[in-house]
Amino acid sequence: MDTQLLSYLDKNNIRYKIHVHPAVFTVYESKELKQKIPGLHCKTLFLKDENGMFYLVGMPAEKRLNIKKLEKYLGVKKLRFGSEGELKREVNLEPGSVSIFGAIYIKDKNIKLVIDKEVWDAEITGFHPNFNTATLEIKHEDLKKFYDSLSCEKEIVVL
Repeated sequence: MDTQLLSYLDKNNIRYKIHVHPAVFTVYESKELKQKIPGLHCKTLFLKDENGMFYLVGMPAEKRLNIKKLEKYLGVKKLRFGSEGELKREVNLEPGSVSIFGAIYIKDKNIKLVIDKEVWDAEITGFHPNFNTATLEIKHEDLKKFYDSLSCEKEIVVL
């Protein structure tokens, strides 16, 4: 469990419920789990553009990302997945454990948090707590507290 994340959430009075489960690496592997965990099941993608800007993109697990639409919205070209090394260096995460909660590790202006409006509008969401052996159930008001607590560049987007 990411103790720094849990300390951050507690310090900022952000309520959550932890659901511990076997490690999952893909949305497909997590399908059975989502039946036991309330709320909108979510995923996070770690992307990079041609200028070296990174993006943590939180979206519904079953939704397919329209990269061209996101590129146009962000005004960038050639979005692709960031490498394992970039993921570790930029947000201290491992493949399979990418989460919007990695935003607590953003130290510079080179990374932007992007949250799909469908996620933002959900009453309850579920994201990895920076490890793929658990899901954090978080209500909208606490997702908002988390979002507002971050100093990084961030945006709610219709994906």
